[in-house]
Amino acid sequence: MLAVALLAVASTAAADSGHPLPLWQINGHGNSVFLLGSVHLLRASDHPLPSAIDAAYQEAERLVMELDMDDIDPLTTQAVVAELSAITDGRSLSDLLGQRRYANVEKESRKLGISLDMFARSEPWYVAISIEQLMLMRAGLTQEHGVEAHFVGKAAADGKEIIGLETIRQQLGLLDGLSMPAQRNLLAQVLEESADLQSSMAALIRAWRHGDTGYLEQNMLAEMKRHRELYRTIVVDRNKDWVRQIGRYLGRKDDYLVIVGALHLIGDDGVPAMLAQRGHDVVQLQQQ
Repeated sequence: MLAVALLAVASTAAADSGHPLPLWQINGHGNSVFLLGSVHLLRASDHPLPSAIDAAYQEAERLVMELDMDDIDPLTTQAVVAELSAITDGRSLSDLLGQRRYANVEKESRKLGISLDMFARSEPWYVAISIEQLMLMRAGLTQEHGVEAHFVGKAAADGKEIIGLETIRQQLGLLDGLSMPAQRNLLAQVLEESADLQSSMAALIRAWRHGDTGYLEQNMLAEMKRHRELYRTIVVDRNKDWVRQIGRYLGRKDDYLVIVGALHLIGDDGVPAMLAQRGHDVVQLQQQ
């Protein structure tokens, strides 16, 4: 799902080989940049990651993530979330959704065992990502076992620097800045996907692990593209900004491993495609 990028989980054998990976390499004049598509939440049983991914980490002197994960202040993050998610003009969630739409959201949420009472003064985008996170945690996924957390721990042990492409305010500000129709669409999409989350997990995670960009594009990106504002704001505009930043890494002395949600690395508007359009030689790597 778009808010957390690729969100799915299943147990897979670590010894499989001879398949593509959600990992790309771009060679600069004197260095390399690796692009890794991330699953932000996983289970312990989804480790170890394919060995070629860890090999890219070993080669890189610097790590780049959507956020500077080793310097995040929980209290600051909590304050930003509270500020941006709150409805401040005296209206309620039911007012923003409208009576009929709110009744439908309440009905679907109740099916999931979630009460909307706690979100009475929250904007729809926040309700959407909160429900999504809750459903994923119920399925056994945690950030502790996600791709970023895996490499944050390794970087801390190895003394490698982590750089953030965005701040938490910038990231959440994108969601907060969505029009109300787009926020409503986001909430509706999350509720629709949550109802079928368990059955879709295995296929999605297998496609991610095996670098099956065609499957991911058809089953993730196609749905996102139906909502133009959502797709432009959450995917395309951010990808363009990241490509500009990644372009500056090429030609430097150090090698970089850039880790972003897998949704951002697929399709014609994905970061690898945009870099290729700029004339860079972009190669999707394989697990040997």
